[in-house]
Amino acid sequence: MDLKPVLFVVGVLLCLLSLAMLPPAFADWISGHSVFDFIISATMTGFFGITLVLACWRGKFEMNLRQIFLMTNCLWLSIAGFGALPFLVADMDMSLADAFFEAMSGITTTGSTVMTGLDDTSHGILLWRGILQWFGGVGVVLMALSVLPMLNVGGMQMFKAEGFEQADKPLPRAAEIAASVALIYVGLTLLGIVAFYLTGMTAFDALIHAMTALSTGGYSTSDESLGHWAEPGVQVVAITLMILGSLPFALYISYLRNGLSGLHFDAQSRGFLVLLAVLVLIMTGWVWFNLDVSFSHALSLAAFNVTSIMTGTGFASADYSAWGPFANTFFVVIMFFGGCAGSTTCGIKIFRLQVLLAGARMQLAQLLEPRGVFVASYDGRRVSASVLQSVTYFFFLFILSFAVLALALAATGLDFTIAISSAATAICNVGPGIGEVVGPAGNFSSLNEPAKWLMAIGMLVGRLEVFSVMILLLPRFWQP
Repeated sequence: MDLKPVLFVVGVLLCLLSLAMLPPAFADWISGHSVFDFIISATMTGFFGITLVLACWRGKFEMNLRQIFLMTNCLWLSIAGFGALPFLVADMDMSLADAFFEAMSGITTTGSTVMTGLDDTSHGILLWRGILQWFGGVGVVLMALSVLPMLNVGGMQMFKAEGFEQADKPLPRAAEIAASVALIYVGLTLLGIVAFYLTGMTAFDALIHAMTALSTGGYSTSDESLGHWAEPGVQVVAITLMILGSLPFALYISYLRNGLSGLHFDAQSRGFLVLLAVLVLIMTGWVWFNLDVSFSHALSLAAFNVTSIMTGTGFASADYSAWGPFANTFFVVIMFFGGCAGSTTCGIKIFRLQVLLAGARMQLAQLLEPRGVFVASYDGRRVSASVLQSVTYFFFLFILSFAVLALALAATGLDFTIAISSAATAICNVGPGIGEVVGPAGNFSSLNEPAKWLMAIGMLVGRLEVFSVMILLLPRFWQP
């Protein structure tokens, strides 16, 4: 395999990553902290990036599918590796495992953290965590809209631009998709900053939380997460941004091109919103009947925390681990749902659940009438056998990855609850788990180093849709 095109793209990305380290350096400077941590990190990252660009430059590149698979993995690993440098260089007493865990959790928008004392942490580090998640969110959208459909990963071929006849299909060229997504993403982020600021946050807190809410990442500037702000408006803004980040960006592209006439809520968007509403009502009823709170407070707690966990954001306004066994099981289950394909969210994704349900209905109908001819349909279109198989295989590998990771974490010495919830939150890119140790009131700092490395790998597997990582394990992938 010719690695030069892959390394060239990695080099370009590292150059951009080094430039992204300059705003945190500026934030440290104006807040009175040392800027050398980020200057050193940016210099090292830029040096490696420029070296790769100069060594692998050859003018025009063309990549085959194997190179694209490899490039996708290398990009995310490179960002996590070099993104860990500021945590290592800064005087934060973080090991390599801690720094890589924090950076991987950031770029995959997982939101799990090993850091404590966030309220007193330097502005530069807090901004860097937010930048990692913000870049990770837009990277996920671009990957879902332009790369994964081309690679036929996990049923994403359903969303190939050339595969639809409707007028509201996404833009056909990757460059146009990228430009449109960037414009929408920046615009929504700016709106989020203004909205958070108007609710009473400082400008800095508003900036960080707008980036991490829209990217459904969940990093905060306080150990109490958004529970630190008592204003109801803060949670309303966060819920709105989390939902906007969970809807397909193709929806926004259509609106950008055609105005309100192009705004079309497809089956997965409707399914996501309906499922979210039902889950919020279920948890509202549970909290109202089992905790000594008013209905309005129960609705507030349920709406915020259910939206946060289902979308994989990972913000918390309360320690839902203390709500009882039903609540604990409920939140672990909804971790797997995720949002819509082509959004910043994680998990299995709503469209896959809908395709699996359509396939199950078809199979049941076939059992009742063996001689009948039945087809699975999605959003009024027939689901091809290849898409149904791809979604089924994805679901199997996703659950298998979760089971293997949970067993591996248990083998490092973690107890059942911590191993299960940590595996779920890593594979589903959610953030907090369940229980006193890794729940919303705790963090992952007390985990042993092997467990942190395993969870970092799990975050990558979940974020790259399983297939993109698994395929590198096949010997034939590396054969000429």
